[in-house]
Amino acid sequence: MKRLLNILILPCSAILLSGCAASLGKGMVEAFLEKQESVDTRACEIWGKPFAGLAPHLDNTHGKMKVLMVHGVGDHLPGYATQFLEKLAQKLDLTAQSAHPKNITLTSRTDASKNLGNLRIHRLLSKDRKNELLFYELTWSKITAPQKEVLAYDNSGEYSFRRAEVNDLLKKFSNDTGPDPIIYLGESREDILVSFAQAFCWMARDGWSSLPDDVQQSCSFKDTALAQNVRNDEYAVISHSLGSRITIDGMQRIASLINERDVGFREALKNKEIPIYMMSNQLPMLQLGRKLPDVANQKHAYCDATGDKYQERLLSKTPIIAFSDPNDLLSYAIPHGFVEKYLDSRLCIDVTNININVATIMDAFGLGKFANPLDAHVGYDTDDRVIALIAKGIGNQKTDKLVKERCRWTEMVD
Repeated sequence: MKRLLNILILPCSAILLSGCAASLGKGMVEAFLEKQESVDTRACEIWGKPFAGLAPHLDNTHGKMKVLMVHGVGDHLPGYATQFLEKLAQKLDLTAQSAHPKNITLTSRTDASKNLGNLRIHRLLSKDRKNELLFYELTWSKITAPQKEVLAYDNSGEYSFRRAEVNDLLKKFSNDTGPDPIIYLGESREDILVSFAQAFCWMARDGWSSLPDDVQQSCSFKDTALAQNVRNDEYAVISHSLGSRITIDGMQRIASLINERDVGFREALKNKEIPIYMMSNQLPMLQLGRKLPDVANQKHAYCDATGDKYQERLLSKTPIIAFSDPNDLLSYAIPHGFVEKYLDSRLCIDVTNININVATIMDAFGLGKFANPLDAHVGYDTDDRVIALIAKGIGNQKTDKLVKERCRWTEMVD
């Protein structure tokens, strides 16, 4: 019984283990862990078709390469993607960037008083200025923050001091992240999807020089230049946890709106391929309790050029590259048949599943192996293999050396 109890508490203890070891000095525990971390044997297994990543589109002579990042659960502040962005820029050899990012406070076109979050834009350039990337960081958590204040009392000293230190840390994490999927199912869902749509609209606008800064302003899909920009620019979305569900729902919402407003924009959009890189993928869990899509199990009809509904597709192709750490308690691979049954056929989705340990797995002194579940949930955007895959893909001439050496790829064919 004692052995079982030790195994159960080890994942929680791991959160504070580094701090405990540091306080003990270079003792047995710290030396033991350092020895295990010296050889990185973390898994990286890929099942899917080849994908190019961002690198091939940086020298787009007709338009720009534009990336939208959508965070997941928990409160975030503008700038949350800075470390990821810096590592991505290094991998893409983009050594110059704008002196200051631009910030747009998002709002609704029908209610300008609403604050729907922040869109921060960075411009990254190669040394010779031939390659360029515009990076759009969406922060939508301001929408859900007021509703989560109902749990603020539980984080106060009146209650938190009664908990053990590790339990208090976990409870605060739960209070910050747990409510967001619940809130998303309620009235705030529409505002969050409008926030995403506004971010996408601004991304589809012209280049860096035409973007406003330090304004609260809405973007219109009726802008006549948007259709031409969509034809010329290349797009990708990087999402985390709940952000992936927001992205899928958001793209469907955009397509339904522009269907009635701007035929040119819709025609341009349905000829685009927009990959979505999903970190800590949660689509299976976030499907629970939801209705099935109106259009499902009809991929061939909408996505094959010979299909009888080919002209009604939303996008030409939506590659989903789903990163999941098996030790991430909130992450799931996308199983066979899930896309056909639960996701809109008109998005023309192809899935690449990536099983990757972003958290270090350690031997707990003979009691079993464990990995910190918090590290496994939040470590994707700083993992060099994840960044290399997003930057340069797999199965192509530009695939990064790190990926070739550290990842095992099983190519899936039709």
